[in-house]
Amino acid sequence: MDNRIVEDYLQGASLNAYDFFGAHLTREWDQDGACFSVYAPHASQVSLVGSFNDWQGAAMQRTPEGVWSLFVQGVREMELYKYRITTADGETYDRADPFAFYSERRPNTASVVFDIDGFPWEDQAWMNSREKNYTKPMNVYEMHLGSWRMQPGEGDERLPNYARIKSQLIPYLKEMGYTHVEFLPLTEYPFDGSWGYQVTGYFSATSRYGDPRQLMDLINCCHQNGIGVILDFVPVHFVRDFYALHQYDGSFLYESENEDQRYSQWGTALFDFSKPHVLSFMKSALHFWISYFHIDGIRYDAVSNLIYRHGEQHLGTNEPGIWFLKNVNYALQKKHPDVMLIAEDSSQYLKVTAPVEYGGLGFDYKWDLGWMHDTFDYLELPPSSRGEKHNLITFSMSYFYQEIFILPFSHDEVVHGKKTVIDKLYGTYEEKFAQLRSLYLYMFTHPGKKLNFMGNELAEFKEWDEDKELGWNVLEYDQHRNFHEYLKFLHHLYRKETALFAADYHSEGFEWLDVDNTEQSVYSYRRDDLNGQEVFVVINFSSKNYAHYDLPVREDGNYVELIHTDAEGFGGKGRCNSGVLRTACKDGKTLLRLKLAPYSALMVKKTDKTE
Repeated sequence: MDNRIVEDYLQGASLNAYDFFGAHLTREWDQDGACFSVYAPHASQVSLVGSFNDWQGAAMQRTPEGVWSLFVQGVREMELYKYRITTADGETYDRADPFAFYSERRPNTASVVFDIDGFPWEDQAWMNSREKNYTKPMNVYEMHLGSWRMQPGEGDERLPNYARIKSQLIPYLKEMGYTHVEFLPLTEYPFDGSWGYQVTGYFSATSRYGDPRQLMDLINCCHQNGIGVILDFVPVHFVRDFYALHQYDGSFLYESENEDQRYSQWGTALFDFSKPHVLSFMKSALHFWISYFHIDGIRYDAVSNLIYRHGEQHLGTNEPGIWFLKNVNYALQKKHPDVMLIAEDSSQYLKVTAPVEYGGLGFDYKWDLGWMHDTFDYLELPPSSRGEKHNLITFSMSYFYQEIFILPFSHDEVVHGKKTVIDKLYGTYEEKFAQLRSLYLYMFTHPGKKLNFMGNELAEFKEWDEDKELGWNVLEYDQHRNFHEYLKFLHHLYRKETALFAADYHSEGFEWLDVDNTEQSVYSYRRDDLNGQEVFVVINFSSKNYAHYDLPVREDGNYVELIHTDAEGFGGKGRCNSGVLRTACKDGKTLLRLKLAPYSALMVKKTDKTE
């Protein structure tokens, strides 16, 4: 037994408990086989059962700390196994391995012996240059791997696999101009309808789509093609299916002894981070995915539930949860300074993205859910009411520099009766598309990195269903196809114009030019990369046409439109500002006269062109 790893694990200090616990192919006493180890301190007996012993129990040896271990000769990769645990009350249950590297495909529940080492990575160039992207463009495609594109057939035959999807996904990401892909949780889970948010195997890549090496190969190919990979991760709670972590050894090993702190609003069990071994378990899981799968970023789900009890501020702070976040983020930041740690946090808790050394929680980014909700609330209004709620668009910049934000239109916003992004918007079919184009120009010119859930780029009216493929057929219709092309153009323009990303988190990188225009519902602002490049943005969220809108700019000269949402090629009516635009001086101001179509947005930039 590796006493040092076990000691660290029990003290909450372990980042690599997986090196000891679980099933490891090895050689002992000149014999090939596997060594199995599990922490079950309250069990009266633990036996190893598996396909290699006809599921007949082989007694494991217990240490004083409660670690049970056994070496079995002749065990090979892909053998199935479980731990048969007898509780202090004399009840016996077969349990999956908390540290299993691979699991039997649901609905079966056995753990699988798997050699996790030795994948031939070929992404060294990417790994040597990756960073947290504060001054780089970051355009994230959030996706549920199982329903992006499905295969012909019935049931599980329709599911893609890690090996097959890479030939479709990677070219699509590159074509569309995404910089990163974020997978909804790929840690093993039993129920498809949970989308991966109710986990059974924190070290086990879900077997729905293939084996761990195939997932490594997918990530490897993403990196070789300049695509970063972010993993959605669930550190708050776990599923209560009885073969997994719940009441693992007859005690509440991973959850709280106090019933009112044991279960979540989702019907799952909450991790109790006041227990040091639970802290080590989750720290090791996060470190495992970063180390073995070369994950470039971890998005922590439901962080508000780690900050406040049950996510409710009035119930008080969740001190063990806050300690977990500070402890694990500090450790990961030191170990992996180039990996992004991202908080999905709906609370107003301060310093989420400040370093732990300065009293923060140690995240690199936080989802700006306030910006998202305010934006949708505004665009759901009829134009006649928008002047009264003008500040819903301007408010985000009053707090933006308090944290390091990502702007998300995530999966949570296109399910459960919330409507899709386009269907949230006010108006007729044509008006919705016009506003959708302007919404996305607003999103991609607003400070902050960007995230969109799959299907948003198709302008689907049908809410996402994890059991059905995305509605790719909508691209047969002109408006959907034109919007898809528009978003592709916008994504590549975003990546090209340094003013749109290089100074995202510097207050001098953004300036309101027309901020209080409640009468016209027009907004304009300037983005600056602080290195000589700037662009100007005008958004008309009204249904009116403005023939003469004067945009204040800093320098006299010639300007040109980089993009206009009303361009015919994007599905608009072509009411753009074509050619070279010349400034004029009025009342000591340098102005650029523009025409604004209803529900339109545009971006202009100074040019050397004269005609």
